[in-house]
Amino acid sequence: MSTTPPTSPRPRLPSPLQELRDDRFTRHGLTLVLKRDDLIHPDLPGNKYRKLSPNLDAAVAAGHTVLLTFGGAYSNHLRATAAAGRLLGMETIGVVRGDELAERPLNPSLTQCAADGMRLHFIDRATYRRKTDPEVLATLLRATGASHPYVIPEGGSNSLAVQGCTALGEELRGHAHTAAVACGTGGTLAGMAAGLAPDQRALGIPVLKGGFLGPEIRALQERTFGAPTANWYLDERFHFGGYARTPPELTAFANDFEDRHGLPVERVYVAKLLYALTALSEEGAFAPGTQVTAVITATEPAPPAAQSSTSR
Repeated sequence: MSTTPPTSPRPRLPSPLQELRDDRFTRHGLTLVLKRDDLIHPDLPGNKYRKLSPNLDAAVAAGHTVLLTFGGAYSNHLRATAAAGRLLGMETIGVVRGDELAERPLNPSLTQCAADGMRLHFIDRATYRRKTDPEVLATLLRATGASHPYVIPEGGSNSLAVQGCTALGEELRGHAHTAAVACGTGGTLAGMAAGLAPDQRALGIPVLKGGFLGPEIRALQERTFGAPTANWYLDERFHFGGYARTPPELTAFANDFEDRHGLPVERVYVAKLLYALTALSEEGAFAPGTQVTAVITATEPAPPAAQSSTSR
């Protein structure tokens, strides 16, 4: 990221690949590989680095000093934007979906946002659904006191972000038959699919229910590339009731995966992705000989006291 201060860690790109021996895949003749995007940057892991980097470059080039963005109470995007603002010396404002009283005390993600200097502005869910309306956005800007902010959409998913994620697909050329990623707003899948080779497919696992994501991904690709690609598909069965829902079945799966492989499993996105791929393997969804590569896009938030933000 060209805007990152020289004292900050350099991104680890391309991110490493890690093959796992897991009998739930090998007994079906499949190879499971992890694309460790969670190791790209300690403060901006995974797809957040890829999506934010071109937006931050654009913000700095245009002379903005304030970043304003949106997200739910467990948003990894809010957390990454707050960290980026700290690293770049920019003010950050996070518009959070939900009632402030209901979100107190702050969960670990929002606690980290606040520790990194982000001002949190809570709005009700009905208003949040209309956040892109010009009148609603103007009201938000007045309420937050934001002066000439650079506005980044929810999840960071805009054309710049989609372009940033094409490099993910390019890095996976020759390293996957099916490349799979958990989806929130769809920007990562939209870019990754465009970067893959013609003989590769992209699979998206939505972590929200509602069935709205397909049209949004197509719209993102149309705005970015002029037309949608035909090499991606979604399986919408694995949202477990909605965003940030982690019922006992999913928690048990994540705990077991961690015990099997000695790897931490983030619960909002990564656990649902890995659960889905395991279930699809058992269903025979992948032909024998298939290499399934799971893109690990997120990490669990560390306690703010454990972060080294004050030293950078």
